[in-house]
Amino acid sequence: MDITASLHGLVGGVLIGLSATWLMATLGRIAGISGIIGTLVTARPRGDSAWRLAFLLGLVSGPLALVLAGGELGNVFGRPEAVIGEPAGGIALMLVAGLLVGVGTGIGSGCTSGHGVCGLARLSPRSMVATLTFLAAAILTVFVVRHLLGGGA
Repeated sequence: MDITASLHGLVGGVLIGLSATWLMATLGRIAGISGIIGTLVTARPRGDSAWRLAFLLGLVSGPLALVLAGGELGNVFGRPEAVIGEPAGGIALMLVAGLLVGVGTGIGSGCTSGHGVCGLARLSPRSMVATLTFLAAAILTVFVVRHLLGGGA
């Protein structure tokens, strides 16, 4: 086991928890990424856009700062030199997957950050059901792709 990767995951998890807690404590908002982006894009709320833009900028600024400082984002697809790596299934598959995720967040009234991080922390029964559904769908997808279709590693 790579202790460095485990520590990176631990630090990342703590930072996600702190950012969700900060957003709830200061603005009374849930750190659900799909809701933050969705409201920013579709509703364009007056007076509510600044914190949404700042939050989204914070999501991408950390990895960008790491790359600019000469760091790496990790070993992706077996290529240690890769920053992000090539898509495993191609651009078309990524677009379809992204659209399905968007539809799913609409149907599920949120995403893993809203339900899985914030909702579970608030002991929300609805978020528990949503998170278990997300996990079951992910497990089923991996099983089908790797074992029934023969793809993946």
